[in-house]
Amino acid sequence: MKFLLTIGSVLLLLAPAGISSAADDSKVKAATQQVETGAKKIGDGQVGTGVEQTAKGIGNTVAEGAKFTGEKFKESGHAAEPEAKSSWGSFKDSASSFGHSVKSFFTRLFSN
Repeated sequence: MKFLLTIGSVLLLLAPAGISSAADDSKVKAATQQVETGAKKIGDGQVGTGVEQTAKGIGNTVAEGAKFTGEKFKESGHAAEPEAKSSWGSFKDSASSFGHSVKSFFTRLFSN
């Protein structure tokens, strides 16, 4: 019984990794299904194969969840890129405008 509670806890912790998005979460879902199938085998009395499949499923779920999370971070970084480029463009334009103002000031100062 404790083993099934542990499996349930692992599934609950890994469930947020299955949230739908642009990144492909099908491998995470398949690995999670492998854990559930293994747990059911344990409940049906097939303890040896159930434990083996559950352990493999947990390992696959962790690995695929990490890959999925990496993809999500990568997408987040790409989403922020246009903002960073426009901020740099604004800074560059401001610096250029400041340079022209300084040049104009000294030109007027020394032309009189």
